Amino acid sequence: MSGKDKLKKFRENESFTCLVQPTTEDVLNKDHNIKGHWGEKMFNNSNPIILELGCGKGEYTIALAERYPDKNFIGVDIKGARLWKGAKYATEHDMHNVAFLRTRIEFINSLFSEEEVSEIWITFADPQIKKPNKRLTSPIFLERYSHLLKKYDSINEEVGTIHLKTDSQLLHEYTLEVIKERNHHLIEADNDIYNSGRITDESILSVKTFYEMQYLKKGMPITYLRFKL
Repeated sequence: MSGKDKLKKFRENESFTCLVQPTTEDVLNKDHNIKGHWGEKMFNNSNPIILELGCGKGEYTIALAERYPDKNFIGVDIKGARLWKGAKYATEHDMHNVAFLRTRIEFINSLFSEEEVSEIWITFADPQIKKPNKRLTSPIFLERYSHLLKKYDSINEEVGTIHLKTDSQLLHEYTLEVIKERNHHLIEADNDIYNSGRITDESILSVKTFYEMQYLKKGMPITYLRFKL
């Protein structure tokens, strides 16, 4: 992508009402004014809020939102040129249950209040081979999520759930170890969702991103974990 293309997308990003782009000053050691108010300020409802962390172009966020119109979905990524695609699609298709947030995930607690989020999806995140503390399922990040995730719902068992879908066996195994060591609650673990019979056309896991399709063409197994803190 040329520099001109990026600048064009950055300018267009400014026009998308579904895209929130806080500055570092807005979130460094202080709360953003949308914290605790996503339902009323962005979605105009009190439906459950579900995050996708490291959402890239927002393909999974969009697909989930299309399947579940009674829930609100927010894709989070630091790359504005990537988020442009999801935000543009949501705008052009008049999707009122989709938003995007351009920020570093390190600032997540400045943007969401206690128990404001129902579920978290992490799809094909960078496994950070040499930097385990930067993995999105490291104890450092899980501690951050523990504050914004809802703790309990007697009706909906998915509330408080973290989903990890990845092609990285390293990240899959690492997360399993963290879950065990920290006494988190493992609900489901699958080493190869497409060859285990886990996937059906109606499955929430059947959504395929561009990168996921590339991994599958290379014969790489896609893994899945579902757990609660």
